[in-house]
Amino acid sequence: MLDISRIRAITLDLDDTLWPVWPTIERAEQALRAWLLTTAPATAALLAVPETARAIRAGVVAAHPQLSHDLSALRRESIRAALHAAGEDTALAERGYEVFFAERQRVDLYEDALETLECLAARHPLVALSNGNADIQLIGIGQYFRASVSAREFGVAKPDARIFWAAAEAAGVAPHEVLHVGDDAAMDARGAVAAGMQAVWINRTGKPWPLDDAHLPHATVTDLRGLCALWNAGL
Repeated sequence: MLDISRIRAITLDLDDTLWPVWPTIERAEQALRAWLLTTAPATAALLAVPETARAIRAGVVAAHPQLSHDLSALRRESIRAALHAAGEDTALAERGYEVFFAERQRVDLYEDALETLECLAARHPLVALSNGNADIQLIGIGQYFRASVSAREFGVAKPDARIFWAAAEAAGVAPHEVLHVGDDAAMDARGAVAAGMQAVWINRTGKPWPLDDAHLPHATVTDLRGLCALWNAGL
């Protein structure tokens, strides 16, 4: 059971916790292809074929395992690989990534995200904790957070306990005083519990807990409003 009295800070996942990530990624990829159409049309044609785009991405991931925690670097190298495969200027990869990244920050928050951030930030320091490359300042929600810890900057990704501990340190509390909130059963809930934190799993689809019972979340909610309801219920 969740022990509200122990909580001194809250860490929050971003993608698929505060907004749906795949519509954002799809728009960013569309923006990149539109830019490539006028700058590197052969590359745009390659990436317009989903199977080819996936194969290029998979090749980059396999060739650069040291970048597994850095989605920005993997995206940049994927663009570079596509340009190379199409016989076009690979120096365009940096600008192409900038186009992708700018659109990637235009997210559509879940309709209860802002009210939940206000609710939680009024109670405890918040720290963004993400494996992705969303920027809370560019998105426009930075005012709710004390700090942001990303896998790209820290060097390891969730569920590695070290990144959870770094987020606790950024909040100025011990790991056992942190509540972590996220949508991914393995990366967020199990990872946080294994790192000595409490965890709330956001399960919007109502699916059963998909993992073994070794690291169960302390509570499960179906949406963001359910987080503040935990405090209102006195749990």
